[in-house]
Amino acid sequence: MASYQGRRQVSGGYAHQRQTTYARTYIEGNTARQLDVRRAIEEEPRKRLSQSTRKNREKASHMSLGYVIFLIAALLVSGYILINYIQMQFEITDQVKQIATLESQLNELRMENDESYAKLTRAIDLEEIKRVAIGELGMNYAAQGQIITYTNEGSDYVRQYADIPE
Repeated sequence: MASYQGRRQVSGGYAHQRQTTYARTYIEGNTARQLDVRRAIEEEPRKRLSQSTRKNREKASHMSLGYVIFLIAALLVSGYILINYIQMQFEITDQVKQIATLESQLNELRMENDESYAKLTRAIDLEEIKRVAIGELGMNYAAQGQIITYTNEGSDYVRQYADIPE
């Protein structure tokens, strides 16, 4: 529904606000004149400001000393908080890295311990120990009457203050 009238575009009954100066000139004859395009581009349309807009702009341009001090204080407080936050994030990241390093060291030590234990259990020959204990040292298995059971429910270990009766 747009139609062109001269050099103005009319759409839905509303004309666009921007209108160039060379669009208003009348051209006679069969040759067109050279247009000053730079001047037309540099020229900005004048806007009329309402009185309330002017008052708001004047208020915004004049800030009181108290408001400026408040803004500076708020900026300093927020800067301090942000710097502390970044430092805490760095410390947390560093601690997480340290924990990961310590966990890997713990896993390595556990693997070494398990390997050493397995090597020791493979090296021990229980039959040889039994042969030396019975044959060379004269040890015997306990007979039925030689075993005395004692229960102590108070603690995990037994303290012997006197000889156990036979």
